[in-house]
Amino acid sequence: MFDIISVGSGLVDAFVYAGLKEEKKRMSVPVGTKLLINKIDFSTGGGGTNSACCVSKLGLKTGFLGKVGHGYNAKIILRELRKCGVEFLGVSDNKKGVHTGYSIILEGDKKHRTILAFKGASDMLKFNEINLRKLKTKWFYFTSTGGETFKTQEKLAQWAAKNNVKVAYNPSSYQTRLGSKKIGNILKRTDFLSLNKEEARMLVNSGDLIKGLHKLGPKIVCITQGSKEGLVSDGNFIYRFKPKKIKFKECTGAGDAFASSFVAGLIKYNDIESAIKVALLNSESLIKKRGAKNGLLSWREIERKIKGGFSISKRQI
Repeated sequence: MFDIISVGSGLVDAFVYAGLKEEKKRMSVPVGTKLLINKIDFSTGGGGTNSACCVSKLGLKTGFLGKVGHGYNAKIILRELRKCGVEFLGVSDNKKGVHTGYSIILEGDKKHRTILAFKGASDMLKFNEINLRKLKTKWFYFTSTGGETFKTQEKLAQWAAKNNVKVAYNPSSYQTRLGSKKIGNILKRTDFLSLNKEEARMLVNSGDLIKGLHKLGPKIVCITQGSKEGLVSDGNFIYRFKPKKIKFKECTGAGDAFASSFVAGLIKYNDIESAIKVALLNSESLIKKRGAKNGLLSWREIERKIKGGFSISKRQI
């Protein structure tokens, strides 16, 4: 029995540090020229592997359900999963032309980033390729996908409802901007939904944001705003939390770390306030280092730090 099976993408990330200037929330490059970059780093990424490695390090039995293509990049991803203690439950497609996902992460001079993502095989997982007998788990954790993999997540959400499996969902803006109808089949079967405020407003265009999100189906809703105040609602109480002011190196994977750590905290403590603390500790530790998996804490480290000062308030709705 798994505690969590993460369903999503597995990519190889290339972090490109070119010193591009950020102006009015934009980075731009001139056309028809060649630019030298300062540094490039490679690591594994994708919401599916990021979240799986995160909760595995927190001591939970974890699986990753996704698809990788042929070539050396697939071997890198599978090797990293083994290193993190995550069992691969997905599909390796060795056909020529099926490429493993890849992303290029451009960092600007103010430490913000733009991600150019090619999902490749990550968006090609078909439901009939899955061995359902291996999916004995307490939770599914769905990350952003498209194509066949998104259709598979929809079917898995239905399967989860029939098999007493809870669903956590962390969509990205390219999904939420399509509106609530597009991802509605997953939302109505979601136990925990995590997204930022901009993404939330794409799903609920007007009116009370929290009530609107709960009406779509999720039992617990989390809305983050980067370094600003975030909130969690279970329909009865609203918990507001303020991240600590820290110097960060890079934010890639912070959303994955926060949301998956929250689910891990719920499993460990069965308490929302404690889950928020786990999520804050892990995501804040992650952004102090470069890379989507570096800086993640172990459960022993979480327990040592969880008694520290947190800015969390609770009020009845």
